Parts: sequence; C-alpha cells; structure tokens
Amino acid sequence: MQLLDGKKTAQSILNTLKIDVAQRATAGKKVPHLAAILVGTDGASQTYVASKVRTCREIGFRSTLIEFENDISEVRLLEKIEELNENMDVDGILVQLPLPAHIEEKKVIETIIPTKDVDGFHPENIGRMIMGEADAFIPATPYGIMLLLEYNKVATAGKHAVIIGRSHIVGRPMSILLSNNSNPGNCTVTLCHSKTKNISEICLSADIIVAALGSPGFVTEDMVKEGAVVIDVGITRIEDKTRKSGYRLAGDVDFKNVAPKCSYITPVPGGVGPMTIAALMKNTFKACVERN
Repeated sequence: MQLLDGKKTAQSILNTLKIDVAQRATAGKKVPHLAAILVGTDGASQTYVASKVRTCREIGFRSTLIEFENDISEVRLLEKIEELNENMDVDGILVQLPLPAHIEEKKVIETIIPTKDVDGFHPENIGRMIMGEADAFIPATPYGIMLLLEYNKVATAGKHAVIIGRSHIVGRPMSILLSNNSNPGNCTVTLCHSKTKNISEICLSADIIVAALGSPGFVTEDMVKEGAVVIDVGITRIEDKTRKSGYRLAGDVDFKNVAPKCSYITPVPGGVGPMTIAALMKNTFKACVERN
C-alpha cells in the first residue's frame, strides 16, 4: 500500500508556483491577487478560508479577505461581487460555500465572471470542462485529485473508476475528468449516488474509487478489491472529547481496514484537502497570466 500524500504533492506544486510568482515580480509583471468572501461564522469555513489566505501569503500572491455577517442581504453580496468583477487588480474571486439559506448559491456563482471564477463553478467553465477546453477553470477539488494522480504517476487508462457522490462540486466533474481522453483519464466511469442499487458490488469491480458523499466510514473493506486505488474526498467533523479541539476529522473511507487492500490510498486529513488549495492557487495563477 502506498499513501497518496496530498500534503507533500501540494507542497511541490506550491514551491513551483512560488518560483513562477517571484520571476513575474522580478520581471515587473503583475502577481496574482485572490479575493475571498466569507459569510457568517461557520468554523469549518473560517478554517478553510484562513488556510487559503495563508497559502497566498506563503507563495507571494496578494489576497483580500472580505467578511460579512450571516444576515447580509443577497443584493449586497451580489453588489460586492460585481465590484470585484470590475476591479482590474483582482484576478480570482471565491465565495466560500455553503452560504446562509436566504442567499441563492446559484445566483452568487453565476455573478462571478468566468475569467475570475477560480473555483470553477460557473456554468461557462463547467461547459468548457465538458468540452475538454484547456482554458476552462476546473473545480478545485477534482482538479486537485487529477494533479495528485498525475504527480504520483497513478495509471488510469482503461481502468474502471467508480465515483460515489454526484455533487456539482466533486462527483460530476470527477466523472467527466476521469472519462476524458487525457492522462490521467481514459477511464470507464460509473457514477453512484444515494439511489444506486448494489453499490457494494459496483465498488468491488472498481480499479479506482473516489468517495465524495460526506458519510464517515461509508466505504468498508468488503467493498474494495485487492489493489484498488482509493481517493477519500470526505471530511466530516466528529465530536471527540479526548481531543483538545473537541472533534476529530473522519473521511468517507474506513481507512484502517481498507488501506491494507489498496495499491494507493489518500489519508484524511492530509490527502485531498491540501490538493484542493494547491489547485485553487494554480487556477488563480492561470487567471492572472491569461488576464495580463
């Protein structure tokens, strides 16, 4: 069993970006500027945004964090996004999800102009991704997974990939990326979800499993064949009074029992999470280069 170390792979990508940014700065060219919007005080969202802002600082990006109270009106939030769209100094815009119930996520995503949509959620970028166009911004988590497979030279061509979860953030994009005529890619893909029957049997036929449903320990050892590659996207906070923080992080895979059967497996934490941030930074760098 080989651990797909997202932390180590992400650091390698970030080190390369840091050199690229420094070279741009030395040549008098614009350095990337990411604007992040955080609404409310959700602990997990605050942690994610802080991590993104910290990473920007570490690799030489500029970043702006805009924080709003939970009760901000949808109109005011959309106005702020329009402001950032028009700000020539801002290269990438991300709005941390989830948003409060009174704000329509779809409207927010569609207000960000596609050339600054570094989260890759805008319908135009999704369409470009489906068409396999190189200028598409790919959603950060699926992009991060593809980079993880690429950097670790995990063979995917001709393999059967099973994706568990059909969200527009991870599951659906992963099914498209892994079926593309690319490397990594060229898989035969099965997309499973809550209404799928015989999910255990389907998973048993998989060479690659991507678990992205937010259900701790869902994938058990009896669902995984010997030598499979398992990518665990799930990250759920579970109450744990023995920890200083009061919680522990659990993935969608029963790691302890599944890992011995795998050729490759991602840990939680330290697997897909760091790769998501590295992919976001790559998207932001790309946005800066293409816009300038």
